[in-house]
Amino acid sequence: MLGRARSMTRACLAALLASFLPAAAGDASPLLSYLERPPADDIIYFVLPDRFENGDHGNDRGGLPGGPLDHGFDPARKGFYHGGDLKGLADRLDYVAGLGATAIWLGPIYRNKPVQGPPGAETAGYHGYWITDFTDVDPHFGTRDDLKRLVEEAHARNIKVYLDIIVNHTADVIRYEECHGADAAPGLAAPGACPYRSKADFPYNRRGGRDGPAINPGFAGGPGHDQTHENFSTLSDPSYAYMPLVAADERDIKVPAWLNDVTLYHNRGDSAWHGENAVYGDFLGLDDLFTENPRVRDGFIDIYKQWITDFRIDGFRIDTAKHVNADVWPVFNAAMIAHAEGLGIPNFYIFGEVYSGDPVELARFTRLHGFPAVLDFAFQEAVVDMLARGAPGERLGQVFRADALYSGGEEGARQLPTFIGGHDAGRFAHFIRAANPGIAEEALADRTLLGHALMMFARGIPVIYYGDEQGFAGDGGDQDAREDMFPSRVAAYNDNDLVATDRTTADSNFDTRHPLYRAISELARIYHAEPALRRGHQAVRLADRSAGLFALSRIAPGEGGEILFAANMTDAPRAVRIEVDSRSEEWTSLSGTCNRHSADPALYDIDLPARSFVLCKSNPWPRHP
Repeated sequence: MLGRARSMTRACLAALLASFLPAAAGDASPLLSYLERPPADDIIYFVLPDRFENGDHGNDRGGLPGGPLDHGFDPARKGFYHGGDLKGLADRLDYVAGLGATAIWLGPIYRNKPVQGPPGAETAGYHGYWITDFTDVDPHFGTRDDLKRLVEEAHARNIKVYLDIIVNHTADVIRYEECHGADAAPGLAAPGACPYRSKADFPYNRRGGRDGPAINPGFAGGPGHDQTHENFSTLSDPSYAYMPLVAADERDIKVPAWLNDVTLYHNRGDSAWHGENAVYGDFLGLDDLFTENPRVRDGFIDIYKQWITDFRIDGFRIDTAKHVNADVWPVFNAAMIAHAEGLGIPNFYIFGEVYSGDPVELARFTRLHGFPAVLDFAFQEAVVDMLARGAPGERLGQVFRADALYSGGEEGARQLPTFIGGHDAGRFAHFIRAANPGIAEEALADRTLLGHALMMFARGIPVIYYGDEQGFAGDGGDQDAREDMFPSRVAAYNDNDLVATDRTTADSNFDTRHPLYRAISELARIYHAEPALRRGHQAVRLADRSAGLFALSRIAPGEGGEILFAANMTDAPRAVRIEVDSRSEEWTSLSGTCNRHSADPALYDIDLPARSFVLCKSNPWPRHP
């Protein structure tokens, strides 16, 4: 029965594809070159290289001896390296291009600590966020030449490459005597073993608390006036909160060498994710950098400038941005953009991870902290609420009403990367299944495609999470959302029920005939063909408070006219009346059936099947003399 249900789902999605009207949409105009193309014209494909394709089995163990707890390679365990690498991604660039993606967000590829964690709970740095050497490619992923080849071959296909970068922390090397013991042997305690010690209770000028002996005379620990090299040169004793210790075999493990200086870290214990400790605490036990210190800030500016110089990359996604001293970002981001422009890269794109669904919090980082864009978690949470949990269209309408808060207002909001699932929270199909146990396969497929359509046609820059186009659904967040595209040996992945396919993750999943791959690539083709969908003003036309309906128009720049997107997120057909611009007198279909019934030119009547959307394009508006 399950196989038959899946086959029926594939047939339903194939029928949906047939409802597209390519002739009405027209062929996509040639894209601007990757150097000339503004970020708002792109579709981003986010990929973790370890989980995409294994192009070189010779680097699976990263050139390290020993067993999995030494080199980190164990393809049967979801928390270890599986063998994907830069060669594999380069070999699959035509697959990425066929999907319609024009930029790749590449998970961190820097040299990582292979394995860390307390005994019995060790995991590997396959994800790339436990960096020891910020200047080199991790040998599990290949070489600098492999990265150069990837970028060059991507550029040859007019695809940009964005590197994921980290400034907040390094791998977990520093231990604290009070928590781990004086021997400082690595891996003795789990994150959370060292509670955060605040600046108020443990000031920089006292050892071990306010009643301790005086240390660091002359150091000004307050904000603003003290952000100078001269001030931080007086901070020589790091024992104000905890006594930091490093095992003998790890004292020189970090590159550049200045990162081995323990005074360049906060050393205040583990973050609890709120207030002061969210910035100064150790992120899951990782060594939290003292980014207020100009030596740290300027050092990272030099590091990441060099990656732009050496590889001609096109932008950065900045990890854990809200956990870094905010004064860093205006200086850092401006330096990156200016350096790229000096190298002839005029559209260098920077977007930060500010993990919050509050548009006020997101907008603050663009308006006050120098970010050109941040990942739009508010959009993601609203789409999940609507399509997985039955929230009304008003939920997304509330998100869009906050667009004026971003730097540049509506124009700034159009620069935000929008997404519906990812490597931390989980995959979109998982959210739908978790909220709707026993959901029919056809309904799951419909809602998955609806989520991608909302992401593609609303304002912002769409981000496709690798594998979603192959029906990956996952079992949850983090490791459970990081399946292999090449044949997997992880049992917890291979028992997953993928969307709209009989395949499992034990198969190779680069099927360009998969209904979701075909449907998303068609959405992408329409997106690239219509300037209104990339750069147009957005007007929310309908944000229903009870019935799961949502509609918006994108107003074409220059020549006018509009494209109307309307979605029915319920399980029943709906007849919908939508207000449009009265100058939009003639309409054609870009997707779905656009039959207009109203005689009033300011109204548009649409019959929407269950769990469906339409995309209708009006005539250009008449110009007034």
